Amino acid sequence: MAEAAAPIIIVKKKVGGHGHHGGAWKVAYADFVTAMMALFMVLWLLNAGPKVKEAVGAYFRDPTGKGKQTGSSAVGQGGASIGVSKNDMNKIKEELKNAMKQMSEFKVLKDHVSMTVTGEGLRIELLETEKGLFFESGRVDPSRNGEELLVLMAHELSKLPNNILIEGHTDSKPLKSADGYSNWELSVDRANEARKIMEGSGLRQGQIVQVRGFADRKPRVIEDPANDSNRRVSIIVQYLEPQHAEKPAAEAAKAEGGGHGEPAKPEGESHGGSVPAKAPAHH
Repeated sequence: MAEAAAPIIIVKKKVGGHGHHGGAWKVAYADFVTAMMALFMVLWLLNAGPKVKEAVGAYFRDPTGKGKQTGSSAVGQGGASIGVSKNDMNKIKEELKNAMKQMSEFKVLKDHVSMTVTGEGLRIELLETEKGLFFESGRVDPSRNGEELLVLMAHELSKLPNNILIEGHTDSKPLKSADGYSNWELSVDRANEARKIMEGSGLRQGQIVQVRGFADRKPRVIEDPANDSNRRVSIIVQYLEPQHAEKPAAEAAKAEGGGHGEPAKPEGESHGGSVPAKAPAHH
């Protein structure tokens, strides 16, 4: 019987075209270029000025640029970055409340200090009592509690890049004064006295841009114009405006009406600027 013929196996090798220069090198080259770009960026930043470094840092903190629209972010004194957008105002509010807890009379004062985030900024109001918790009746100089609180506020707010407004308000009860000293003068003088104390306790030159007096024209308790809490000094921490963020402090103060460190004249008042502080009989 004839031996069966062995099967013939044909092996075909498939050779890819251009095997000697495939696409793997492209990935490695892309990684190399990316690494080189990062290196050159770092070297460039090391030699860049402070403004360039701050701008690059701001981009990485807020790539969308939305923070600039709300006045977010700036560097406060000491180089600390502090949020100043509308969302961050609540954080500032909590920090101030925590700072107040260190005061000796915190339990007495806490219910008479109101902090509210408004469209203008953070409004801090020192609400009076019948006996005069922050300012004694009819007097311009603050009490010991009032001065201690103003000093504390100045210390904390000096860390922020925001501008500050100070307002004075009275109740509707007229002052008993023979020389015509009225609630208009009293509201302005108390606000101005608060300015002097705060500027002497840490606020930078020009941070307070306006001092305003409203007498009894803007009561806190509208239905009760004679209410004690209508007598108050209000401190407003303004939102940062992008177009003003880089202005020198003195220029910003002048633009707002407070040039040379003097308070701005309140609108609608007829007493013609700051009036020498006097102490009427009572308020």
